[in-house]
Amino acid sequence: MKITDIIRKAEREGRPRFAIEMLPPLKGDGVQSIFDAIDPLMEFEPAYINVTCHREDVKYVEREDGLLEKRVVRRRPGTVGISAALMRRYGVEVVPHIICGGLSKYDIEDALIDLDFLGINNVLALRGDGLKGEKVFRSHPEGHANAVDLVRQIASMNTGSFIDCEVAHCRNSAFCIGVAGYPEKHAEAPNLDHDIRFLKEKVDAGADYIVTQMSFDNGRILDFIERCRAAGINVPIIPGLKPFATKSQLTVLPQVFHVDLPQELVDRVEKCSDNTEVRKVGIEWAVRQGQELIEAGISLLHFYPMGKTDNMYEIARQLFGNK
Repeated sequence: MKITDIIRKAEREGRPRFAIEMLPPLKGDGVQSIFDAIDPLMEFEPAYINVTCHREDVKYVEREDGLLEKRVVRRRPGTVGISAALMRRYGVEVVPHIICGGLSKYDIEDALIDLDFLGINNVLALRGDGLKGEKVFRSHPEGHANAVDLVRQIASMNTGSFIDCEVAHCRNSAFCIGVAGYPEKHAEAPNLDHDIRFLKEKVDAGADYIVTQMSFDNGRILDFIERCRAAGINVPIIPGLKPFATKSQLTVLPQVFHVDLPQELVDRVEKCSDNTEVRKVGIEWAVRQGQELIEAGISLLHFYPMGKTDNMYEIARQLFGNK
């Protein structure tokens, strides 16, 4: 089922749903760790499982002559494989990330063909991050510099058009395309209005729905949705929420994800004596956010548990346990 159909069904039935975003296992690990994280949550029937995609990383290794040698490593490969494994195990929709970073248009086309063969029809199209140490994003020489061009490629495949137009007659794919939105603007955007104009370009190019970056402020999320509607963006918008879990996230989350933390949340976390107390505060905050958004008419929430789901279990129990 397409994500847009899941949303419409939830709205029609008056039954709010949730989704979780998971990381592929580290290279060398098996799939059991991700199964162990997801198994308890299936009690609450997540609408879908989002699977991230990670580009190559760079490390420097000292050689015998004392010079440093640059090596490319991939720490979390397997997005397509783990997506198929999750769909097979749980019978739930999966949404793998497709990114521009480090991939050519041909690499992307091959991945999309594999997904189509596997019956995976939902994707999240993202530009992705730059390499560590790079000040600006650098695309693959034969790739895309922006998510809007990635959306165009996926939408073209849905009409039976491949990169080199080498297929005269073919069965069209039917990908439901999601894209990212930023209630507090993308870090590279000069302001939110400018960012929303770029978001509308992605929708006009073929995006079917939007998942927002994490935000801890419902006022900003709802204002973002209103501003999107005013700009002519009418596709579903799924708010992204992050269960706060450690004191270190007071600095890590703003640095990495460029989000503001409400002062009330900061004050409560700073008063905690350890991370056990922080997790309790994080659960309470996420539940309150979820309740307020559901009351505002949101039918699907997207959670970023970052691979740790024990706190997510309690959040799902309180928000969706008696649905």
